[in-house]
Amino acid sequence: MHIDLLIHSAAQLVTCASLDNQPKRGAAMRDVGLIQDGAVAVRDGVIVAIGSSDQLRSQYTATRTFDASSKVICPGFVDPHTHVVYAGDRVDEFEMRIQGATYMEIMAAGGGILSTMKAVRAASLDQIVTETRMRLDVMLRQGTTTAEVKTGYGLDTANELKLLDAIAALDADHPIDLIPTFMGAHALPPEFRGRTSEYVSLVIDEMLPQAANWFQQSAFAEKGIPFFVDVFCENNAFDVEQSRRVLEAGQSAGMSVKAHVDEFTSLGGARMAVELGAVSVDHLDVTTPDEIDLLAASETIGVVIPAVNFNLGSTHFADAGAILDAGAALALTTDINPGSAPCPSMSMVMAIACRYQHLLPSEALNASTINAACAVNMGHRIGSLEVSKQADLLILDTSDYRHLAYQFGGNLVEAVFKRGEMVVG
Repeated sequence: MHIDLLIHSAAQLVTCASLDNQPKRGAAMRDVGLIQDGAVAVRDGVIVAIGSSDQLRSQYTATRTFDASSKVICPGFVDPHTHVVYAGDRVDEFEMRIQGATYMEIMAAGGGILSTMKAVRAASLDQIVTETRMRLDVMLRQGTTTAEVKTGYGLDTANELKLLDAIAALDADHPIDLIPTFMGAHALPPEFRGRTSEYVSLVIDEMLPQAANWFQQSAFAEKGIPFFVDVFCENNAFDVEQSRRVLEAGQSAGMSVKAHVDEFTSLGGARMAVELGAVSVDHLDVTTPDEIDLLAASETIGVVIPAVNFNLGSTHFADAGAILDAGAALALTTDINPGSAPCPSMSMVMAIACRYQHLLPSEALNASTINAACAVNMGHRIGSLEVSKQADLLILDTSDYRHLAYQFGGNLVEAVFKRGEMVVG
């Protein structure tokens, strides 16, 4: 049989395959589906065979071949929680934190999210797209092939829609597939200070219906890409009942649920989101044991974000071990954003998670591929190297996948294939 692409002779082919495209849990997190001297066959952008090099080379002829001798083949990384679409930076706040200011102190003083809000409101759509494209280029070179992207830096209807338009424009012309999330309830804009309930009503009554209409007319809907609603459930942001109202309204508009919970304060947001059937709950730095058990008994995926803790200089990290031990599904993400996590590298996140959250390299890789794909409702298409899945894969300049987490500060990604086409290399 003739195919478009055959990559062969890999020292290790790591599939990260899971049963029925479901997120991995427990002992399965330590199984990366390793094949020695592995090969992958691709036709029309889709994987048609996985196996030993001898087997596939005898069965297929290919228009293009790639010799992966002494290399690793693994799935492209899926980054399931990002704020990568924005304008400007917050490097001045980085210096403030070094001098002792906390995240919440900076936010209360009008910095943080509100600082980026001002930059986004002042920027044109073209400026936001141009600045973000450069960040996506770096993420791609670091091996990310799919990324969820949130709004939340406009905080009014026109600018939240502008961010959605930026996400659509970037998805149309960048190799990374983007998955949109509406997050109008990210912070309280200054014009609504002291009137949080009124702002929540604006999000529900005006922003969400227009966002839902935008999605229905977008290429995302045509391609069967999910659309999410998210909220920051936290002190000085939105309380549990306000967050519930936003998420339920998003559900009524046809969106799937995500939620920022338990980053600084345990308010019960994780329980609320799980009860709503959230696809993921994210951060989980101070989640209680009872809520971890509730998460484990659900289909909701826990997304932990070690780059934030690292960037904020914290020695406290989400208890990923307890989440895994309870039997919950765990994913990793960069949370790339201008303030709390200016990090484009999933491999750096893996390195931090292994050191501070005591994940094994196998657990970190599964959490960055198949489980991360499930955290954006895309586990049936991406996140693992399996027959009929999209041929999004990496060639790593190492003979052992564990070096992804063992090394840090560099980049082992030698080549990136998106739908079977080399886009980096």
